[in-house]
Amino acid sequence: MAEATAKTMLGEISQGHLECPICFCRYKDPKILDCLHTFCLNCLDGMLSKQQPSTGKITCPVCRRESPVPDAGLPSLLDCFFLKSLVDEINQQERSLETPQQATTSPMCDQCDEGLEAVLRCLDCEENLCQLCKAAHARFKRTKTHRVTPVEHPEQKEGSSADLSMMYSPKCQKHADQNMHFYCETCKMMMCGICATIDHRSADHQLSEIANAVRSYREEVNDVLQKLQKSKEEFKASEESADRARNRLKIMVTRACSDIQAKKEEEIAKIEMKSQLLIDKVTEIGKKRDDDFVKVHTNNEKKMEQAEKIEAAVSDLMQQADDFELLNLKPKVMHNLEFRKDLQFERVKHGDSFIGVKCQDVVLDKDLGEILHEEKWQLKIEFGKQGNGDGEFNRATGIVCFSNGNIALNDINNKRLSVFTSTGHFKAKFALNATYGIAVTPDDLLLAHCEDHVKVFDMSHQLISKFNLLQADSKDQSSSLIYTGGVTVDNNNQVAVVDKKSGVTSLHNLDGSLIKVIPNTEMVPIDIVANKERLIFAIRELRCVDLNRKEFHVGTSVDGKDAKPAGVCCDDEGEIYVSFHCGEDGSNEVHHYDSQGVYVDCVAKKLRRPFGITFSPSGELVVADQNSVKIFHRV
Repeated sequence: MAEATAKTMLGEISQGHLECPICFCRYKDPKILDCLHTFCLNCLDGMLSKQQPSTGKITCPVCRRESPVPDAGLPSLLDCFFLKSLVDEINQQERSLETPQQATTSPMCDQCDEGLEAVLRCLDCEENLCQLCKAAHARFKRTKTHRVTPVEHPEQKEGSSADLSMMYSPKCQKHADQNMHFYCETCKMMMCGICATIDHRSADHQLSEIANAVRSYREEVNDVLQKLQKSKEEFKASEESADRARNRLKIMVTRACSDIQAKKEEEIAKIEMKSQLLIDKVTEIGKKRDDDFVKVHTNNEKKMEQAEKIEAAVSDLMQQADDFELLNLKPKVMHNLEFRKDLQFERVKHGDSFIGVKCQDVVLDKDLGEILHEEKWQLKIEFGKQGNGDGEFNRATGIVCFSNGNIALNDINNKRLSVFTSTGHFKAKFALNATYGIAVTPDDLLLAHCEDHVKVFDMSHQLISKFNLLQADSKDQSSSLIYTGGVTVDNNNQVAVVDKKSGVTSLHNLDGSLIKVIPNTEMVPIDIVANKERLIFAIRELRCVDLNRKEFHVGTSVDGKDAKPAGVCCDDEGEIYVSFHCGEDGSNEVHHYDSQGVYVDCVAKKLRRPFGITFSPSGELVVADQNSVKIFHRV
């Protein structure tokens, strides 16, 4: 049973790795083409004879690359010694699993029909030789440099042909009794000591011992493979960037079409036809850009696939081939690795992922609106001033928008919360001593920090509940008060609260029950936002943590100088927006990053001292700028 299993396993190994792609049999006299693919000599000879017209080149049936046929013919192609050795090893292992009756049979000579017992095996011919054929084999010019080893008889179980083959060094073609000891970097060839002394003694020849040449060669290949690994990482980043851009483009196209649809319904039948035309234009542009993204991705993928094929072939060769074979193959290997110099991956233009629409108020004979090809922001509305009257602020910090477009703003020095319409008209105010942040649930419930607890208000600004912020100590199960910093709530009504005292972020249900605690490393965040099962913090950098503790960190700067994040929010696509304090009042900014923290653009400049930022239901960016509120829209 065990022998049958072993035979099956050997057969699977042979079928998967030791069979010629042309004849589907075990390799016999395997030869290597320039593309590093290997085939039987007879198979290559048969394929070349059928090739019309004769071009002096042979096409690889696997990758379709052409390799020149040597002047001396296909037999002078480089041998694949390690495959020969592996085939011998498999054959030996299979013989060792033969039945006792079969195992007692000594191997016979493969060169003659005399029925004589074999005494040697030629590792290059892969045939057994009797005593008579051994002498002839050593006399023929074509075979006298072949590697031979004593035949392993059934009683000899130790060692393997693969191991024994390593004991034999290639012989010099000029001096058959001399082993190869040197490698000439200038001539790209190995040689014996006599050849080195006679033919390669001038200063033009760069000689080194075989071991040193192989060591240098391996280091050179390893350096190229490391650079290739870096290229693979660049490809992955490019691929992820393209995927994010495509996803955002789809959302933006959908939003633009939705805006157009809303305008169409407003103008009713008069604009029905023109609205459809504009939708078609947006969709067409979106499709074209998406096709461009796909094209970039496909081109990069093809480059990477080709690179990975070469990498796999070279890596296998470097791991399995012996030193002499490596040096024989060096020119071909290095030629195949030259593609790395020109291996560049194209990155998509993130700006092309944006598309919007600017609709006209009156539609006569004009288009329904203007397609926006670039994402540009412009101040639309500004309201509020410093003071303590209605509609006035004394350090506006946290800010949120309700589903109807109303804006709620936390004024920490006046210790109150003010509510405005989407156009900035004052509606109401009520006392609230919230230390910094406020948040709103998908159902328009308002959450506010109040030192050691969170208060929950309904749309009428009535307090409906509150919960204390208690964190269980894992050591003694006691509880300690949490003094809050930022607060946010996700679409599942999970509330995340920053604890400035203990340096953790706690995740709660809306009733206050604790879900989990996420430790904050280094400094305590100033603001926090929840988006798509992850938390994004504004500290002295931009930091993202999902619920599985995977993170990214983004250093933040303005004009090359470190800038301190003050507020953070996300749009519906998961893109990140951050307000910065980067200098004196009046020189601060809001920046846009993609969902993975890659900088996109500056949205707003010359702000006084921005803190909280949020998005309105219509996609406008609302900024609490110390003593005023600024609303920006895309133009």
